[in-house]
Amino acid sequence: MTTYRYRCIPADVAAALRIRDDAGETRAPFVDDDGGAPLRCCLRRSTPGESIVLVSYAPLRRWAAAHGAAPGAYDEIGPVFLHASPCAGPDGDGFPSAVASARRVFRGYDKRGHIIGGRLVDPAPGAAPLVAEAALDDLFADPAVEVVHIRAVEFGCFHAEVRRDG
Repeated sequence: MTTYRYRCIPADVAAALRIRDDAGETRAPFVDDDGGAPLRCCLRRSTPGESIVLVSYAPLRRWAAAHGAAPGAYDEIGPVFLHASPCAGPDGDGFPSAVASARRVFRGYDKRGHIIGGRLVDPAPGAAPLVAEAALDDLFADPAVEVVHIRAVEFGCFHAEVRRDG
């Protein structure tokens, strides 16, 4: 059975994005009065009163640079929320329930950084981890899939990156 590594935005990348995001802008932190913002530095939702920042992020860019890929038009930039200051990161290694419990799009990318497949994941209550794992098994069954990005359906925001473990 294949296992997967779920990756939030790494701490060093989040730190750089707080200074200057992938659109070349410096974004001002703000207090999230209501809470509930999907934080990509730790894969959880913000709580009321936390200081957060909304930045532009190109999730494929750093992977592509590290792997010698040229994603071209697939190097898209979108909004993500981060804690305004460094945080401890995710609570565990598995698929975070806050990410797994809602409709998501899983996009598979090849070694060039081009999209070669995708799956809509719309789990029934209680079935989220199994549905997510099945979608990943399906995408990674194609040996050309190098990495999978999980995104929100409604807004298209990046949630997490998934790689084969091992």
